[in-house]
Amino acid sequence: MKYDLKEGNLLLKGKNSFILIGRAKRLFVLFIETFDKELCQTVCKDDLIAVSAPEGGDPRQAFMLLELIREYNVPVMVLPKGHPGSSRLNMVVSAGPEIVPGCGIMRGTHPEQNVICASDDFSGFSFYSDGRYVRIESELSGDTASDSGNNIDIVLLSDSELR
Repeated sequence: MKYDLKEGNLLLKGKNSFILIGRAKRLFVLFIETFDKELCQTVCKDDLIAVSAPEGGDPRQAFMLLELIREYNVPVMVLPKGHPGSSRLNMVVSAGPEIVPGCGIMRGTHPEQNVICASDDFSGFSFYSDGRYVRIESELSGDTASDSGNNIDIVLLSDSELR
């Protein structure tokens, strides 16, 4: 299933969690800061920027995080595995042409930008940039979000609706 992100963002709402997806509006370098090194990742125009709230929250907060990355190029911080602060991260971000939600990963501990911590609601889903569109697929027999059997509400929201 494809959704046009030219004028907005996509909010995928699970039972008690959500993922907000926007697109990069220009080319930029995303700095990823780990405990012992700095990684640099090129984010191309139309790549996806996703904010996951595995326990829910306010989508406006997720939009602020998305904007900090997309408009202001704020670096992403990565905690070491097992860090106690990981459990206090209520939202995490990922950016790139492909993003796969992972239910078994610890929040904020993966510098790889093709995975994002998410709730079980998003198990088996994958998100792909397709120009100004986001394409959503599910591992469940190659189904799309609408027929995967997961109870996910999908809403297109403009930037102004999230401010």
